[in-house]
Amino acid sequence: MRKLFFGCWLALLMVSALANEAKPVAANPALEQHVMAISEELRCLVCQNETIAASTAPLAVDLKNQVREMLGQGMSDKDILDYMVQRYGDFILFRPPLKATTWLLWFGPFVLLIGGIVLLGLKLRRGRSPVDDLPQAEMQRASELLRATPDVKEKK
Repeated sequence: MRKLFFGCWLALLMVSALANEAKPVAANPALEQHVMAISEELRCLVCQNETIAASTAPLAVDLKNQVREMLGQGMSDKDILDYMVQRYGDFILFRPPLKATTWLLWFGPFVLLIGGIVLLGLKLRRGRSPVDDLPQAEMQRASELLRATPDVKEKK
């Protein structure tokens, strides 16, 4: 057991010694920083909960490469974002604009929350116990049973 533990520890130590810091894709650090800034504004179409800057999905890597190429061609940030919106729709923007086609996206969660609160309030206001549904004869019988106290004698 000690040999196995020591072997795993030694392997981990060797791997960590060989590890290097990841090198940026672009030779120009300023360009790479600009690519990352634009990538923070674009949603990964595969992950959908991450920006393409944070995603490692192949499509996100391709989109970052496209952004890098467009910046190399001299396109502005707005031109790049407009191109991506034209190609993929408003969904590609991590913060989509507020317009008629995105109202549900922006206000849908709040509408569902308010609707749930209203339904809960109505349900609690109308809250009836199952006893309320019993006929009058059953209610009287239950009252008599509750009032009656049986004589319980302990047997020894």
